[in-house]
Amino acid sequence: MFIQQLVEPYVLSKCIEYLNNKIVVILPGGTGYPYFTTDTAAALRAVEIKADILLKATKVDGVYSDDPMVNKDAKKFTHLTYLDVLHKNLKVMDATAITLCMENNVPISVFSIRESQNIQNIVKGKKIGTFIGSSEDAVK
Repeated sequence: MFIQQLVEPYVLSKCIEYLNNKIVVILPGGTGYPYFTTDTAAALRAVEIKADILLKATKVDGVYSDDPMVNKDAKKFTHLTYLDVLHKNLKVMDATAITLCMENNVPISVFSIRESQNIQNIVKGKKIGTFIGSSEDAVK
């Protein structure tokens, strides 16, 4: 099965049209180009559509100092700056994705996809997971 059998192909102008009409848009997959991860694709699309925030749903409930599945003493962060993620070499997203978001001031929310209400809670403004943003955003 090909993705085109399930969803429309990504066209920026069509995506913007849907968003302007208050239609939720989910952008799955990558760019189709080698050397670009799905994280980089997500950051690129967030920049292109001028997203208010990039939602990174994952198997853990935020960003940790180490892999919490392996290290039970890993510390969870509630707020980080983009530079914190890069300097601490945290493995939440690849460096290109983090840098794209930083250069275009797109904050990132990292949360668990395993909790059924998490996306709804984030949209409603509930603070869950880890927030990644500029130094000004990180202290809010």
